[in-house]
Amino acid sequence: MALKGNLRDFSTTQLLNLINLARKTGTLTVQGDELARMSFREGKLIYAHIGNETGNQLAHVLEQAGKLTKEQARIIQTRVKGKSDKQIGHLLIQAGYVTQSDIIQSVRQHVLGIVYKLFTWRDGLFRFDANKLPPSTHITIPIDLESVLMEGSRRVQEWEVLQEELPDLDVSLRFADKPDEKLRNVNLTVEEWRVISFINPQNSVRQIARANNLTDFEVRRIIYGMLQAGIVQIIQPPKPKKPPTPTSARRRKSAAPEQSPSVKRGVVVRLIDRIRGL
Repeated sequence: MALKGNLRDFSTTQLLNLINLARKTGTLTVQGDELARMSFREGKLIYAHIGNETGNQLAHVLEQAGKLTKEQARIIQTRVKGKSDKQIGHLLIQAGYVTQSDIIQSVRQHVLGIVYKLFTWRDGLFRFDANKLPPSTHITIPIDLESVLMEGSRRVQEWEVLQEELPDLDVSLRFADKPDEKLRNVNLTVEEWRVISFINPQNSVRQIARANNLTDFEVRRIIYGMLQAGIVQIIQPPKPKKPPTPTSARRRKSAAPEQSPSVKRGVVVRLIDRIRGL
């Protein structure tokens, strides 16, 4: 009989600890805000997938890891329909696009990203099917659960702090006074520079996250770091005087996040130039 339950009663940490201690082989399916699957072989994590998409995912995974450009990933996905991720990986290595190490590291990073996200889920139906594994055409990477559990527990604690410090993702941000001086004293990642290029009172934190394909956890951590460094400040939204019309609401919802206004254009241009040079 399959192990079933709800994350309200049996957390992701407890589930993975059980799978690790019992050296289980099978697939754990969790239905929360999204559908997630994690597969294990003798207690080791080997595969993870989130969302309802089917078909090859390797080009997208390599793009997210910075191993392929967006255009390269698009062309590959168009031309290799019907081929498995293993076949695509072999072709990409032969063509010199990536190395075997690039694929292993990118897939590992992708799998861990999914699992760490599940640590923050507090609700969702789960089911563990023993001996059920992904097709042999999928790329699997064995990962020890001990290190996953340690990092996952640390992230849960960090997530609780971030939620308390930045509970609302619909607030906007603006640069603090003299951002150039503060930026010279900190070392930022490429991801953080990209977030900075979208700092604009017209953009909510949620919009910035979507524009940069960041999870709620990732964008909270980046923004929190910038707040602590004094680079940005939160703008509390004013109380609306009257409800918007349906037309204006639809227009605002569909609008893409804007780059920073002209008053800060000099700062943003320099930031974007630095991103391009990385």
